[in-house]
Amino acid sequence: MPTDIKLKVAEQARLDVIVAGGVEELSRSRAATLIKDGFVRVDGTPVERRSTKVKAGATVDITIPDPRPDHALPQDLPLRIIYQDSDLAIIDKAAGMVVHPSAGHADGTLVNAILHHIGDLSGIGGVERPGIVHRLDKGTSGLIVVAKNDASHQALAAQFAAHTAGRRYLALCMGAPILGRGTIESHLARHPTKRRRFASTEDGSGKRAVTHWRVLRRAGTITLLACRLETGRSHQIRVHLTESGWPLVGDPIYRRRGRTLPATLRDLIDPARPMLHARNLRIEHPSTGEELTFEAEIPDDYAEALAAVGIARP
Repeated sequence: MPTDIKLKVAEQARLDVIVAGGVEELSRSRAATLIKDGFVRVDGTPVERRSTKVKAGATVDITIPDPRPDHALPQDLPLRIIYQDSDLAIIDKAAGMVVHPSAGHADGTLVNAILHHIGDLSGIGGVERPGIVHRLDKGTSGLIVVAKNDASHQALAAQFAAHTAGRRYLALCMGAPILGRGTIESHLARHPTKRRRFASTEDGSGKRAVTHWRVLRRAGTITLLACRLETGRSHQIRVHLTESGWPLVGDPIYRRRGRTLPATLRDLIDPARPMLHARNLRIEHPSTGEELTFEAEIPDDYAEALAAVGIARP
């Protein structure tokens, strides 16, 4: 059922500021949408301009409609939820699952699965859908955080934008770094001719990307790295490791010519599955401020690849 709220204006302000400030967990952008769609009245008269100045003493009536259903349909797909409360959920995504529906993936996505398994989504931007705060590539497994309401989505997105959220990955790569640890920094942009790829730019255009890495295990020409993201750009780890001469095992886009897998791995590796796993996630809870840390188990295919080359699980 729609929710009706009545506010008495204490001091003159913009209408969108009054609406956002007077309704718990309502973002300013969502307030603007409600105003534009005719759900806000000032002294009984609908007002559809967010910038309208409202005088002290006026009465503002707000109707919060029920969230519209998302265009994505719920699907009963396997989904591993390792934590959830009224504000967020932490998902351990399987490799091979696309996060968002798109032209090439109309269903079978993480969003479809979440809509089926999580029943208390209160609406992101007025639509009943999960707030995907950050993304994982289709072939990448591991932890992803999902917001259940507007306020949580904004708070979590701000953490990722400010690089205060902690993300660590396991990367099984082809190559043997000489040093035990290091940092890769560049600016990333879409590749000028190969549009599925990203690449570091020489002129500093693109988005700044920083990856910290350290060696966990070595096995001949195969190395297991722990990668910590300071920034979170598309394909960041995949590009940085490839450009350093250590492409991910199984990466179908960033594979390098002349690099062949050891015989023990050739029959195990899915050619569409880069060996990248989002192992650890640290965030600040959007409501309580408590620091939360999570760890995802190493998936079976990853464990089999480690065992095949003689690398013990970290």
